Amino acid sequence: MGKRIISQRRGKGGSVFRAPSHRYRCDLKYRKYDEAEKQGVVRGKVVDIVHDPGRTAPLLEVLFETGERRYMLAQEGVKVGDVVEAGAQASINVGNVLPLGRIPEGTPVCNIELHPGDGGRVVRSAGSYGLVVSHEGDMTVVQLPSGSFKTLSSECRAAVGVVAGGGRRDKPVMKAGKKYHMLRSKAKYWPVVRKVAMNPVDHPFGGGSRSPGKPTTISRRMPPGKKVGQVAARRTGRR
Repeated sequence: MGKRIISQRRGKGGSVFRAPSHRYRCDLKYRKYDEAEKQGVVRGKVVDIVHDPGRTAPLLEVLFETGERRYMLAQEGVKVGDVVEAGAQASINVGNVLPLGRIPEGTPVCNIELHPGDGGRVVRSAGSYGLVVSHEGDMTVVQLPSGSFKTLSSECRAAVGVVAGGGRRDKPVMKAGKKYHMLRSKAKYWPVVRKVAMNPVDHPFGGGSRSPGKPTTISRRMPPGKKVGQVAARRTGRR
């Protein structure tokens, strides 16, 4: 009798597949969007730049004038001792946090909120950035790193600039062990074995052939052990 297939094990969860919370320095979010930010600006001083094992980008440790100390995503060009601003009246400088409606078109932004006040959700990996494309009433169109366009509320906040740490992929990973430890800190499963290279007891596509040997589309109603490939695909083939 074979083991449960990998998709079943990952679906169940567990310590092997769960991103460990103790490796993240914090739940990285903007400070609460209070009246001080809505009406003016709150300033803070960068006191340190720290490494976060669970992320690809470094973090800024910022001490705000309110006495609050928070971590923020680091942008290229921001250094210790700089002053960053957050609020509707903040200037358009690298590292400052503003509502999308206040950011000029063509400005690179990162750590963008999807809903006003959610603290920042997308464009957070090292070297990534989005572009503010246009403003349409109370909505703003942003181009994401994938090239897709997303229409968001102009009240959603974003940080001006490009996420720091963008050169991390230029240096090749020379050893399999280094790659393993890089991904292990983020609970990424690696190495990934091709399913057609497995035995029939381990995966529906296994069996020694270079092809799955059966259609890769599968019904939503199939049992978990069969539910691999393109589950409930509306269409297949090249567009």
